[in-house]
Amino acid sequence: MNKVTQFFSFLGRGLAMGIADVIPGISGGTIAFVTGIYDRLISSLSLLKFSLIPLIFKGKFKEFSKQIDFALFIPLGIGILTSIFFFSGIITSLLINHPSITYSFFFGLILSSAIVLLHKIKRINVENVIFLILGFLFAYSISSVHILEITNSLPIIFFSGAIAISAMLLPGISGAFILLLLNQYQFILNSVQDLNFAVLIVFALGAITGLLAFSRFIHYLLTRYKSIALAALVGVMLGALKSPLQQITFGTNTGYLVLATLLGVLIVFIVQKFDN
Repeated sequence: MNKVTQFFSFLGRGLAMGIADVIPGISGGTIAFVTGIYDRLISSLSLLKFSLIPLIFKGKFKEFSKQIDFALFIPLGIGILTSIFFFSGIITSLLINHPSITYSFFFGLILSSAIVLLHKIKRINVENVIFLILGFLFAYSISSVHILEITNSLPIIFFSGAIAISAMLLPGISGAFILLLLNQYQFILNSVQDLNFAVLIVFALGAITGLLAFSRFIHYLLTRYKSIALAALVGVMLGALKSPLQQITFGTNTGYLVLATLLGVLIVFIVQKFDN
C-alpha cells in the first residue's frame, strides 16, 4: 500500500470512528478494531508520554517525530475531527427538535452496549458482581447530581475531555457516553457548532492529558484485571441509563420512543456482529 492510498485508508477509518464517537453507546475503539487498526492504534498511543513534550521546545523535531506514528495519527485525526464537526450538527438538531426520541435512541444504544459487554466477561463470580454493583451505584449517583447539568466550568470541561478520550481504549465504551454521564454531552456539541474555542481548547487539553496519563493504566487494568474492569464498566453503563431516561417525556409518542430504542439496540448488535 503506497503512502497516498494508506493516507485515505486511515482517513476513511477516522471518519467512521468520528461518527461513532458522537453517538453514545458506540465506541470509536470498536470501529478501529473492526477496521483492523486497533492494535496499531493502541500500540502507538502507549508510546506517548509527557517526556516527549520537552523535545518540541528544544527543537529536536526529528527525535520527536521518531516517537510518534504520524502516518496513522494525522489522517485518522483529520477524519475523526471532520466527522465530529459535521455529524454533531445533526445530533444537536435532533436534541433540540426531538429530544425524547433522540434520548430513547441513546437509551437503546447504552442498554445494548452493556449487554454486549456483559457477554465479554468470561465468568460471573462474587467479586465481579460486587464491582458491577459498585459501578452501577457510582454512575447512578453521578447521574443524580443535578448541579452538573447547569455547571459547565472549565475544570469540569478539562476533566470531561480527559475521561472521554480515555474511553476509546475501553471495549464497548464511547467518549460520547462519558460526556452524557457527566451531563456535558449537549454542551460540547453546541460548543463544536458555535466554534467556542475557549471550551474546545480546554477540552482538547484535557483529552491530550487523558491520553498521556491514563492510556498505560487502562491497558494495564484490562490486561491484569479484565473481568473485574468489564464488570465495573457494565455497572457504570446500567447506572448511567438514568441520565437519558430523565430526558424522555412519555405520552402519545410512546410508539416512536419504542422504535427509537429498538433502533439503538439493533445498531449496537450489528456493529458487534462485525466485531465478532
